[in-house]
Amino acid sequence: MKGDGLVRDLETRFVTTIVDVDVADESLSILKPRNSDDLISEADYVRDERLPYWADVWPSSLILAKRLADEAGHGRSLLELGCGLGIVSITALRAGFRVVSSDYYEDALHFTRANAWRNLRREPAVRMIDWRALPGDLGTYDVIVAADVLYEMTYAQLVADALAAALSPSGTAIIADPGRIAVDQFVDACQARGLTRIERDTRPFVEGAIRQKITLFSIQRAG
Repeated sequence: MKGDGLVRDLETRFVTTIVDVDVADESLSILKPRNSDDLISEADYVRDERLPYWADVWPSSLILAKRLADEAGHGRSLLELGCGLGIVSITALRAGFRVVSSDYYEDALHFTRANAWRNLRREPAVRMIDWRALPGDLGTYDVIVAADVLYEMTYAQLVADALAAALSPSGTAIIADPGRIAVDQFVDACQARGLTRIERDTRPFVEGAIRQKITLFSIQRAG
C-alpha cells in the first residue's frame, strides 16, 4: 500500500493526530498516534522489552533534522537507525539524500512512509532491522544517522556494531543524544571498532517546559 492509501489505512487503524514541527525554515506536518501509551504491548515487552518510543516526537530528532537540513545530499546514501515518525528521514530526502529508513517496529516504517508522502509526495526506502541480528545484505552508506537511541546500556554496543558494519570507509555517522545512560559506553565502543574520529556539537533545545542539551556526535573511521 502506498501514498494516500497508506495514510488512510493508518488513520483507520490508529487514533491519530497531526502535529506541525519546524525544521530550519520549513514546517513538517507529522501524522502520529495520539497517545503512544495506547500502543504498549505486554507481549512485545515480555519478548524483548520493546516499548513504542517510535510514536512520539523527540527533541533529539528535531535537532538532528535541523543539522541535516544544512547538508547538501547530492544523491549520497543515508541510513537512519530508528526512524520513528520519519522527521529525520523526510529532512534527509528533502536535502537530496538517497534514504533508507529503518526501525524495529513495522508501524514506524508505515508512519515514516506516510509522513514522507504527505510532506514530499515521495517516500524513502524502508527496512526492518534488528540491531541484534544485522542483515548480511545491509550494505554501506555515506551517512548513518540516529536520534536518541542510547537509552539502554545494551544499545551502546549494538549501535556501534551497526555503524562499524554499515558506514562506508569515508562515511560519517551523526548520532543525536540528550545524555542517555549509554552514551559514554557508546563512544568507547565506537573507538574500539576503529571509529575514532569523533566530534561533539552540543545544541540547546527549548520548547515550552522542555529544556534539553542535545549533543550531535559526528563519527568517522580512523583516517
